[in-house]
Amino acid sequence: MWFLIIVAVIVAGFVAWKMRAPILAKILGQPQSRIDRQLNRRKR
Repeated sequence: MWFLIIVAVIVAGFVAWKMRAPILAKILGQPQSRIDRQLNRRKR
């Protein structure tokens, strides 16, 4: 049973990482394009 819970948490984390721009846009109330630009900006 613990194995299924751990797998579910890992899968949920992966989906949240892939969908982070729309999720952050909804939470912050900003346009998704702006969030995408910030996330994809090259770090110095």
